[in-house]
Amino acid sequence: MERRILVQLKRWKESGNRKPLILNGVRQVGKTWALKEFGRTCYRNVAYFNFEEHAEYRQFFETTKDVRRILQNLAMAGAQKIDPEDTLIAFDEIQECSIADRTDRLISL
Repeated sequence: MERRILVQLKRWKESGNRKPLILNGVRQVGKTWALKEFGRTCYRNVAYFNFEEHAEYRQFFETTKDVRRILQNLAMAGAQKIDPEDTLIAFDEIQECSIADRTDRLISL
């Protein structure tokens, strides 16, 4: 059974001028599952970072605004390659990192 959210996520991926995606909603409704399933089926790789479980991820956003540097740090922390074209980068519990939660603070690629 395919969930409606997966259809909407696929539509977002196919959009030519997409922006970062933010999934808001009440707890325990399947947001994390949906993102991971979307990544599994639509991307070559999923880089998943949970800011509640790993407070050390916060420092990557506190020390620089350079997106390339942040991606390098995340790749090292996650022990995986992050290819912006083929990797879905998912930040879970991002509200735990107030500086990363503000997308206007980042310099785009």
